[in-house]
Amino acid sequence: MTQHLYIITGASRGMGLAMAEQLLKPEHSLICISRKSNEKLQQHAQSAGAALEQWTHDLTQSIPVAAKLAHWLQHQGRTDWATATLINNAATVANLVPLSQADPADLAHALRVGLEAPMQLTAAFLHATDAWTGLRRVLNISSGLGRRAMASQAGYCAAKAGVDHFTRCLALDEALKKNGAKVCSLAPGVIDTDMQALLRNADARAFPDQGNFASLKKNDQLTSPSDAAARLLAYLAREDFGANPVADVRDQ
Repeated sequence: MTQHLYIITGASRGMGLAMAEQLLKPEHSLICISRKSNEKLQQHAQSAGAALEQWTHDLTQSIPVAAKLAHWLQHQGRTDWATATLINNAATVANLVPLSQADPADLAHALRVGLEAPMQLTAAFLHATDAWTGLRRVLNISSGLGRRAMASQAGYCAAKAGVDHFTRCLALDEALKKNGAKVCSLAPGVIDTDMQALLRNADARAFPDQGNFASLKKNDQLTSPSDAAARLLAYLAREDFGANPVADVRDQ
């Protein structure tokens, strides 16, 4: 077995796109799940000789997406893949207001994309590949805000804290299996993405930490998406990946 399967959510832009680009190699097959496809990524795959499928789905409706993934995986040979990896990267920030002023639909959107979708996709992935003989991994992209509270960020913080904790539970589940998956909820550090731009340009009256995020950009303390992606993928490739189910990419 020499082929490696990667399933990535939120791969049409930002750090997800950077990870997908870096994974496009002849021995790799990628399924990228995003609201929109990325034509440049498709061109990159063709030039790299890599297999790429781009599924356009709204992850607020994660049940049919998980069912589609399970169906696709169930039609693959259990011995066809040396490794199979699910990377739950997609997330969204709810409106930057105190919870008392949150719009119910906006809050539900943040929790569905940031927590429900990773759980649904992970459940489908692990169930469909349970009998596979290759190495299986789940990499959940977390955040420092899942471990540190912030005003006007209850939805995002709760989603990321939930991702951390369901990964801990998942690690216990998989440890009981003969060929259980290796799982980790990994914080990637502070990255210069559209999300960061939203935070530093927010109304400071509604978002008290706006100044701190503006300072990160001003003082050149943000990691580029490509550099962050490289660090995440290097961590994924470590022999001890999954030894700590909740980690930070800066961990030694």
